[in-house]
Amino acid sequence: MKKKRLAILTEIIAPYRIPVFNALAKLDGIDLHVIFLAETDPDTRDWLVYKGEIRFSWEVLPSYRKRAGKHNFLLNVGVGAALRKANPDVIICGGYNYIASWRALLWAGRNHLPFLLWTESNSRDLRQNNPLTQRLKSTFIGRCDGFVVPGKASHQYLLSFNISREKIFTAPNAVDNNLYKSIAAEVRSDAAKFRSQLDLPQRFFLFVGRMVSEKGIFDLLNAYAVLDLKLRAEVGLVFAGEGPERVKLERLSQTVKVGSIRFSGFIQRENLAQYYALADALVLPTHTDPWGLVVNEAMACGLPIVCSEVAGCIPDLVEEGSNGFVIPARNIKRLAQVLKELASNPEIIREMGENSRKRILHFSPEICASGIAEAAFSVKTKL
Repeated sequence: MKKKRLAILTEIIAPYRIPVFNALAKLDGIDLHVIFLAETDPDTRDWLVYKGEIRFSWEVLPSYRKRAGKHNFLLNVGVGAALRKANPDVIICGGYNYIASWRALLWAGRNHLPFLLWTESNSRDLRQNNPLTQRLKSTFIGRCDGFVVPGKASHQYLLSFNISREKIFTAPNAVDNNLYKSIAAEVRSDAAKFRSQLDLPQRFFLFVGRMVSEKGIFDLLNAYAVLDLKLRAEVGLVFAGEGPERVKLERLSQTVKVGSIRFSGFIQRENLAQYYALADALVLPTHTDPWGLVVNEAMACGLPIVCSEVAGCIPDLVEEGSNGFVIPARNIKRLAQVLKELASNPEIIREMGENSRKRILHFSPEICASGIAEAAFSVKTKL
């Protein structure tokens, strides 16, 4: 069987995408080449670039990045040249919000090649509020031949653009479950040692993400602050991440006199699994989030999840009362109730953690790669 030459255009060399692309490149019918618009985004992500783990054909385009307020402009040269060299049968583009994405769309049209959009957007994403953004997205979507989505929320969102279901393919968002699981098991086998090394409380709730108000970090602090004094004395709160609101959050945390609140800064992948392994639960009270891959990571480590209903991953990953709790965004009272229930009942934590571990098995890099491959093979070649 002749291999399908697949070119994927995506923003940066994200550590969670490498296992997916490695799995995709292993598939017999796929000849993969990935075109990255940049190695990383140092202003918003401190991830290491794990080039040594890459097992697929790839390149990084020359780029220039400019940030103005909340807007991120990334300019690239050589999009057309890279696509000509790759000579693909089909193109999958991660997003529509870069000039390179539009250039790739136009290049595909001129060369009569099928073009698919890989998108995580959903109806609860606050980024949808800009009318210009919506018009641009509608135009871009209208010119695509197919779509790859991570789950139910994005699938439903595309239907609102009158996209037929036959054009939408699901490639479940995934992280390297085995890596997180193995590190977590090692840490739990000698929990006291690792807890001492990391200077972590005996028990704690864990937040992982950027220190920005949209992630619900102030809601979490306020919910923790209203817990009973006895519970706060027993269960701490750890924030893992960096961002512009960290200083303000730290200052406010000092008003909570009883309880242990720690700020660990940004933590790389391997060390982050250690934090998950020692936590009681992951808490992500975000106000907007296309997906929320920290939920995948925490579930792979066997944690219960407390997450707001607006996160794109919720319909797929979190079942209320089974492996976690789904709360309304900005509802501090409900968040505090859930934290109290978890803090008061370690048995629920164990049961929910085990359910998370089982559920995340269906969200692996291999399953994600299979979904992408299905999209590449199913889309019709243009004449």
